[in-house]
Amino acid sequence: MRSSTAPSRTASGARLGDSLPGDSSAGDSLTGGSLTGRPGRKLAALAACVLLASGCAKAGTAGTTAADGGSKGPIKVGLVYSKTGPLAAYGKQYLEGFKAGLAYATKGTGAVDGHKVEFEEQDDAGDPAKAVSAAKDLIGKGYKVLAGSTASGVALQVGPIAAQNKVLFISGPAAADKATGLNKYTFRSGRQSYQDIKTAASFVGDAKGKKVTVLAQDNAFGQANVAAVKAVLGAEGATVDQVLAPPSATDLTPFATQAKTGKPDLLFVAWAGDTASALWTALNQQDVFADTKVVTGLDLAASYPLFGPAGEKISFLNHYFDGAAGTPVEKAMTDAVTAAGGKTDIFTPDGFTAAQMIVHAVESNHGSADDTSALVKALEGWSFDGVKGKTTVRAEDHALLQPMFQVRLTGTGAAAKPSVEKTLTADEAAPPVTPMAG
Repeated sequence: MRSSTAPSRTASGARLGDSLPGDSSAGDSLTGGSLTGRPGRKLAALAACVLLASGCAKAGTAGTTAADGGSKGPIKVGLVYSKTGPLAAYGKQYLEGFKAGLAYATKGTGAVDGHKVEFEEQDDAGDPAKAVSAAKDLIGKGYKVLAGSTASGVALQVGPIAAQNKVLFISGPAAADKATGLNKYTFRSGRQSYQDIKTAASFVGDAKGKKVTVLAQDNAFGQANVAAVKAVLGAEGATVDQVLAPPSATDLTPFATQAKTGKPDLLFVAWAGDTASALWTALNQQDVFADTKVVTGLDLAASYPLFGPAGEKISFLNHYFDGAAGTPVEKAMTDAVTAAGGKTDIFTPDGFTAAQMIVHAVESNHGSADDTSALVKALEGWSFDGVKGKTTVRAEDHALLQPMFQVRLTGTGAAAKPSVEKTLTADEAAPPVTPMAG
């Protein structure tokens, strides 16, 4: 679907920006890496954000002039994300954030240096094969910029396609660490699993001699969380083991029982998608909370009631929740999304940040997206005011350095509310530099 509506101007002109590890990797929202829960409320469509160009540039490329009237050709952006499928709620947040971020970054014009931004949506439904097909289709149509990837498995397949075809790719909520340093054409607009784990580790204190178990799905997101826990807490002297469930599993009691039997000092839960409710039910039934400290990621707002009375006993790491940051950019994002009938949530900042990055890259190249190497150069090392605060694209491996949050949940059911107990700086949550693979 191609967007052709006009962008709305935010009240303050601020920018917006994202959550935890998740995957199949959901935006891989960490509800500890695990972003649990099924969103309940359907958000209204956002107000228009982008104007399509009224005239086409010669050969349909940005940065050229149409022969008939001198109008500049559009900047073409392809969004490949989970519009449907198990991570559709995350995809919706991403899209709403992207539209709001595009309006914000272009000051309501929907254009960069006179070139209107045109984006086309492609639904991957969380399936890497569909994502690869969609990416190739967009590239074949002349798109030089791709963004999206709600799931880690998708991001890790689309990244190499971007490198092979020399197009810019900005992955979204997908949290797999392997997307960082994957190749010089691949960036990310959200956090990664290592940042989630660094936040979780901040709850532990001295990890030496502690036993840590990771309970996760056996997919790219879950495996990334296991690797990150080993890299962070294992390096600090903890013994790390894992309990991995097939993504298709619906009876999760055996996995909850296995986690409890191991008697860990810390149980780190990394989960995403529609089975989150079943997982927390199983953990509650096995009384796991009474025997061990549980750390997980705080997922989208609709998931808060799923924790029940145990929610107040859990230590949450968090990428983002509505109102977490208190920045002018967050306010701008919130105002824009709310005005469009929506509500900001864990992955809204990922879409907003992607739009900021795309606009900056194209603006640095005078409204042209044709020279991908120049777009890459413009993003490497760029620091900007994001939704969560100061955000930096690390030049060496394209990690997105950003603040993270320690969060407590108070109340139960519909009354459950999150609050920030501590904000980790971008440096405190930063992953180690990964050598660029390609």
